[in-house]
Amino acid sequence: MSASPRADGQPAGGGRGTPPHHRRRYDVIVVGAGLSGTLVAKRLGDQGWRVLVLEAGTGTLDTWPGHLDAMNTYYAAAAKVPNSPYRPNAAAPSPDVLDLAGLPDGGFRASGYFVQNGALPYGSDYLRANGGTVMHWLGLTPRMHPEDFAVRRTFGYGRDWPLGYADLESHYRAAERQLGVAGDAQEQSEAIGLPFPEGYVYPMHRIPRSYLDDVVAAKIDGVPVQESADSPGTTLRVVTTPHARNSVPDARYDGGRGYRPAGAAGLPNYGERCVGNASCVPICPVQAKYNPLKTQATWDSRVTLVTRAVVSRVLADGNGRAIGVEYQAYDDPAAPVHTTHTAEADIVVLAAHAIENAKLLLVSGLAGHSGQVGRNLMDHPVLLTWGLMKHPVGPFRGPASTSGVESFRTGPARKRRAPFRIEIANWGWGWPAASPGSDVARLLGITGDSGQPRGRGVFGEELRRRLGGGIGRQFSLQFELEQEAEGRNRVTIDPRHRDRLGNPRPVITYDLSDRVKRGMAAAKAVSDRVFGLLEAEDRTVYGPGPFSPGHFRFEGQDFAFNGAGHGAGTHLMGDSRDSSVVDHWQRCWDHPNLYAVGCGSMPSVGTSNPSLTMAALALRSSERIHRDLTELHRPVTVRTGGGDRTAASRVPGPAPSPHSHPQQEVRP
Repeated sequence: MSASPRADGQPAGGGRGTPPHHRRRYDVIVVGAGLSGTLVAKRLGDQGWRVLVLEAGTGTLDTWPGHLDAMNTYYAAAAKVPNSPYRPNAAAPSPDVLDLAGLPDGGFRASGYFVQNGALPYGSDYLRANGGTVMHWLGLTPRMHPEDFAVRRTFGYGRDWPLGYADLESHYRAAERQLGVAGDAQEQSEAIGLPFPEGYVYPMHRIPRSYLDDVVAAKIDGVPVQESADSPGTTLRVVTTPHARNSVPDARYDGGRGYRPAGAAGLPNYGERCVGNASCVPICPVQAKYNPLKTQATWDSRVTLVTRAVVSRVLADGNGRAIGVEYQAYDDPAAPVHTTHTAEADIVVLAAHAIENAKLLLVSGLAGHSGQVGRNLMDHPVLLTWGLMKHPVGPFRGPASTSGVESFRTGPARKRRAPFRIEIANWGWGWPAASPGSDVARLLGITGDSGQPRGRGVFGEELRRRLGGGIGRQFSLQFELEQEAEGRNRVTIDPRHRDRLGNPRPVITYDLSDRVKRGMAAAKAVSDRVFGLLEAEDRTVYGPGPFSPGHFRFEGQDFAFNGAGHGAGTHLMGDSRDSSVVDHWQRCWDHPNLYAVGCGSMPSVGTSNPSLTMAALALRSSERIHRDLTELHRPVTVRTGGGDRTAASRVPGPAPSPHSHPQQEVRP
């Protein structure tokens, strides 16, 4: 659904701009205006609850001029990394992939927001700004496979979910509607085995396969490959990937009612179709890719967004009930000046990212019964391979990946090594070698070492010829591996390490298990076989150095991995308060009115990009929060000297909501 822009250029939904420091009590406080927080606020606002959303970062991106400023910042950035369009904010700092550097003889050096003390680097970033990390996500929305929810029971590793695929299926569909997913449900069912209701179609037709997808499919579809000499063959097949990216609406959707794509935030009639730009990460120029600002534009007026409000701790009473939050309001992101405020609510929802949620719980001394807060930090470690085709394949056009190979996501091999999915990368060597900028620099004689003299370059026709002869043949594969929950991988805080406002910075301890490393070895073996089928020239090289902070050796081989930006774990859900932080509603076991939502609740991550699952979980939790609030506001009968009278169950309380039967309610 599109919304009309307001006269001041702001999106139409919700209230925003002026910190409501004079008004402190709400039905719900949501910490974080990323994907989860935005969806929770949307659902609860639509149901009549007063919601305060506190966002640590700025809100400059939610207008069209703000979007254009981000585009210009991206154009001017030397390194086109995920956070490059978004201005640094010392009051609410974000980790950045450029904070890591490899050392000449192996190992890594970390700077920036994270304090890292693990054997290997945690290589993922996130964004603290209105819209959150989904402002720079890839936009892929595959569902998790049913067997991903029970890896302990089925394969003997990691942790199981307290719910299954069937419990989440309707919420997957709700999330696909909310995000506007383009895909082919029949293909997902046939190729991967994902269950869908009979006749289900995605809101929009799938994003078309790239020319590279077709080239790869022509060579590998139906071919069995072996990971090792003693392993069974696995049949390859190129499968399109569901996207939260506007394509052509499917007229069959929703019983024939169809679907209307959401346009750009601040310019709603723009961006209703993907037009093939190749900068989806970090920013879609036309906003055809989903971002939370589109949902915020449809917020009910009961939802109030306050940006530049860093929540520093959650407040709780002596009975363990959360009563609100303390937050720091600032004007200038570059200055340490701020004012401290409190806000109160019946329910507090932490939706600030897996690492920020854990940090807040640790700072607040809450949810600590199980000892699991901050533990089980996960990601999808990514192994890249790259090479040259014999002929041009048209890289650097369209979304980063439109298809993949899903054959290695499931099956008994998970008992011995991490499963993986393969993304066919449409952007050449953009990720593994920073192409095409690095190709131009190399041919101009510019090295990556500013201390070395510039070499002899080529120019003019020779430069064009050599660039055209190489870049057009580039392709790469991205192997995303499942990482299991391990208590040793964790987020902690240390009072010696603080940010500009005096809040603790996350201290990260991270490593990869041998299980993940065996998965990488299997992935590389599959890559070798695929390159052979494609008759491609393999240019993959792993070794220590400044651009390989994730380098390691395993069983005599060199590898290097990258973070996927899929931070998960840190406040896992489970079926016991002794071993998990939240229940299957993402509600803290120790605090019945405190929720911690997002990927931090996921006990396992499978191999699919996690944002769709995170959105489904947020929508599911919204249902529970609504019921909690309804119960809390339920009128009760009290006996007085003058007879019975009906009153609200909670005193004092907010304004009547549609769910508290206001016609029966007697305000104190």
